[in-house]
Amino acid sequence: MTGQPPAEEEDDDAPQDTARISGLGALRHRDFRLLFLGRAFGWVGYQMILVAIGYQVYDRTGDVMNLAYIGLASFAPAIGFSLFTGYVADLFDRRLVIAVCYGVMLVAGVMFFVLTYTGFEQVWPVFAILVVLGTGRAFYQPATNSLVPNLVPPEMFPNAVAWHTSMGKICQVVGPALGGIIYLAGPEVVYATASAGFVWGLATALAIRTRTARGDRQPTSLGVLLAGLRYVFEKKIILGAITLDLFVVLLGGVTALLPVYAKDILEVGPTGAGLLRSAMAAGAVVAGLALTQMAMNRRVGQILFVSVAIYGAATLVFGLSTAFVLSLVAMAALGCADMVSVFIRTTLLQIATPDDMRGRVSAVNAVFTGASNEIGEFRAGVMAALIGTVPAVVFGGVGSILVAGVFWKLFPDLVKVQRMDRML
Repeated sequence: MTGQPPAEEEDDDAPQDTARISGLGALRHRDFRLLFLGRAFGWVGYQMILVAIGYQVYDRTGDVMNLAYIGLASFAPAIGFSLFTGYVADLFDRRLVIAVCYGVMLVAGVMFFVLTYTGFEQVWPVFAILVVLGTGRAFYQPATNSLVPNLVPPEMFPNAVAWHTSMGKICQVVGPALGGIIYLAGPEVVYATASAGFVWGLATALAIRTRTARGDRQPTSLGVLLAGLRYVFEKKIILGAITLDLFVVLLGGVTALLPVYAKDILEVGPTGAGLLRSAMAAGAVVAGLALTQMAMNRRVGQILFVSVAIYGAATLVFGLSTAFVLSLVAMAALGCADMVSVFIRTTLLQIATPDDMRGRVSAVNAVFTGASNEIGEFRAGVMAALIGTVPAVVFGGVGSILVAGVFWKLFPDLVKVQRMDRML
């Protein structure tokens, strides 16, 4: 299997200083640029579809439960195919897997366009198409995350992760905003635009030259499919990073309660709710872009735990705040801390995993992350109903800080990580 791009695929002026590789370092490599640009358009398209179909279904049905079903239908494939998504990324050429995923999402986009153009009375076809869209996403995430290390030299991998993760956050901001604006011209226009983004993503994936297909294929068995989960539990650094994120998101998620804060506590209405969510996203984007300009070469494990503690503290401040400006600052700090945590966790996850296992380990991480987001929002809603909105958020903030302290003791190997290199 090709582990790194051949020498002739790298630009001659690529920096070779392993002590500090930052800035545009990863983007100087052709294949990584293609993956990056494909994500820029394809992932924006995915976010556009989610916001458009939510507006469209609620407008037609007026039933808020359908919004919950939309989230369930789009996330269900990640759970249902969890044993296979990472295995496919490890077994087959990852660039082709990504191309097929864009193709599947393209089919879903076209189906939404046709369904909207022809009109629909029943809502179940929407959920069926969302399962198709979610299936493409489920296989896409392990494949693209595990392909990144193959496209740049080892010393430049953290910089590549920073750019790749930052683009994902930017898409989460730009996609819904762009989808909402284009929706004014009609939902079918959103789906057509998103489909064009998927076509671009497919084309860029096929243009990548680096091959990752394995020649020593093992017979498919339950043991092979579960190898990623087994590796996670055996590798304490990875187990600590994944479970730390799992518990913090379960406890500290506040996005589900933003409408309550905007309407009843801060009294800033739906515009204020949008600004609060945007502040969190803006903090994440700023932190991500800053991470592309630096090399994190000291006390990486400690920085991870500090970022989690800051995440909890920012959640606590937001929960107690009655001033809109302070709440915006808290949400920006929360997004910034979350981005640092995601960057470190994603980088450590890949560099501590052998290349032939990266897809399956990435799939485990994707399921844990997705499940914690969904269950975390459910936790916040249930606790808000039982003990009140402010106590529910305060509980999450304090819990996140306590989790950081407990995990500091439980996973000393993770705390001791100094550098994000390949010797883990």
